[in-house]
Amino acid sequence: MTGSARGRTGGSGYGERVPLVAAAVCPHPPLLVPEVAGAAAGELDELRAACAASVARLLAAGPDAIVLVGAGPATLSFRSADYGSLRAYGVDRQVRLWRVNCAGGERLPLSLTIGAWLLGRSGTGLPRFAHAIAADAPPQECVRVGAELVGAAADHRVALLVLGDGSACRGTKAPGYDDPRAQAYDDGVARALADADAEALLGLDPALSAELSAAGRAPWQVLAGAVRAAGGDWRGELGHHEAPYGVAYLVANWEPA
Repeated sequence: MTGSARGRTGGSGYGERVPLVAAAVCPHPPLLVPEVAGAAAGELDELRAACAASVARLLAAGPDAIVLVGAGPATLSFRSADYGSLRAYGVDRQVRLWRVNCAGGERLPLSLTIGAWLLGRSGTGLPRFAHAIAADAPPQECVRVGAELVGAAADHRVALLVLGDGSACRGTKAPGYDDPRAQAYDDGVARALADADAEALLGLDPALSAELSAAGRAPWQVLAGAVRAAGGDWRGELGHHEAPYGVAYLVANWEPA
C-alpha cells in the first residue's frame, strides 16, 4: 500500500532543508535472526525478506550515514563500536553496531541489536549511529529527539532505520493475551505508515500503547518528529503487516515526495 502526505509534516527549525533522505520502519523480534528461531526460522521468511527489501530501499536513497532509532529503558546515544547480544535468546552472539577497531560496550537494547543485525546482513559499509528513545517517553520528547537527530546531520545525507513492534495483544496466545483494541490500533498504525502521516503517529496515545505492549510507539513518534523537522511532502509505502505470534510486525518505507 502506498500513500502520500501533503502539508502534514510542518516546517523545519533548522532552515529550509534538513538532509533526511529516507526512512525505513522494521520490527525487532529476536526470531528474525534465524539462529534464534532455530527450526521455526522458516515461519518468518516472508517478514525477513520484507525487512531486507526495506533496508535495501533505504540504502538506495544514497545516504551518507544511517541512524538507527529504537525503544530502550532510557533515551541514550551509543558509540559506533557498541554492540548488543543475543545471549538472552539462546544464541551466544554479539551484534556490533558498526566499528570493530575501537572500544565499545554491550549496551544496545534489543531493538537496536536487531537493527544492527539487519544492517549487517545488508552488507553496507556506511557509517551508522544509534539512539534509543525511552519506551515511556511522551510524544513531545519524541518530537524533540527526532528534530535533533536530523538537525545534527548538518550537511550529511542521513537515513533513519526505525525499529518497533506493534501491539502484542493479537489473540489468546499473544504475549500480552488478547485485547479487542489491538487490531484497530495496529490498523491505524499501518494506515499512518502507508500514508506517511506524521500527525497520525503523533496522535498515538502513550497509555493505550503501553497497555497493548506496542514497543514501536515512541520510535515511530521520533520518526514523525524527524519528518516534521525535515519539512516538505513525504510518501509512504507499507510493505508488510502481520501478527504471526500475536505481535504486530509492520514494515514500511518513507521517502520525500
